[in-house]
Amino acid sequence: MKFWKKWSYLILMTVAGFLYLACVDKWQVYAKPLAQVKAFCMELAGKNEETDLAGTPVQEDAPGTSGSGDGENAEDTQETAESGSSAPADNDSMPEQPVADSEQSGTEPGQQETMPGQPDQETTAPGEEAAEPVYVTVEDDYFADAVFIGDSRTVGMYEYGDLENISTFYASTGLTVYKMFDSAIVKVPGQKRKITVEEALQQNSFTKIYLMIGINEMGTGTVETFIEKYKEVLTHLQELQPDAIIYIQAIMKVTTERSEQGDYINNEGIVARNEELEKLADNRKIFYLDVNPLICDETGGMEKSYTFDGVHLKAQYIQIWKDFLKQHAIQ
Repeated sequence: MKFWKKWSYLILMTVAGFLYLACVDKWQVYAKPLAQVKAFCMELAGKNEETDLAGTPVQEDAPGTSGSGDGENAEDTQETAESGSSAPADNDSMPEQPVADSEQSGTEPGQQETMPGQPDQETTAPGEEAAEPVYVTVEDDYFADAVFIGDSRTVGMYEYGDLENISTFYASTGLTVYKMFDSAIVKVPGQKRKITVEEALQQNSFTKIYLMIGINEMGTGTVETFIEKYKEVLTHLQELQPDAIIYIQAIMKVTTERSEQGDYINNEGIVARNEELEKLADNRKIFYLDVNPLICDETGGMEKSYTFDGVHLKAQYIQIWKDFLKQHAIQ
């Protein structure tokens, strides 16, 4: 009896904690440490990498591209995307971003490198159908002079894509195409104030812009009004960053279950918008990338096991998205 009086509270708290982790959190809190341990082990294993007869290291397929995942749970703190018509942008969702010139590639300003066998990106005449883009596979350093602009899904890429120390991110939960240039979401180093995306783009120079935006706008206006505004955004981005190529990223679908809830977020509307977004690519300075085939199941919606809320990717499945971008790069 004395034992129970002394230890009952600790035992009850331990049991409650176990039940919470097992049934509610699904051990997500330990996902990041486990991922770090896994990365450390893979780094050690890489030192003992097999070599072929010529002494060249044998390359393995990039992880995550199969869409099956590695079964690890991951920490998921991304907020559910909110309607652009009613939810303000979460200006505290991103850590401090540097407002300094990004590292530039070896090319001269305004000059695009052309890979052997790759068509010149600037030679397509007006009115002529653009040639199919020639993509190459790159490493993480390709994103050193890139800026990622977007909503809570891009916040997820910042938090779990291992690019936070390589790339620049102008992203915030609730950001929409309608207020993209007006929202003060970029923190100024050493200061408490924040500046707008427009101000930040005026102060920095990039050669790649990755744009993932559109889920919050589903409840605002029509497909036509959304696309018209998106066109204005692209035009202004080119004015602010004339040397940058722009990657329009298709709006990620939600799960079929989430889509069938009957509100403004549904896959039918997402598909309609993506079809129009694809038409905006000229395959010279603007390219369209669609990761949906890699993250969706046979029903056409996001794979249920890849998401914790039906809208956002779990941490470990951000790697699928990142690998897709690495395999679809314009040099």
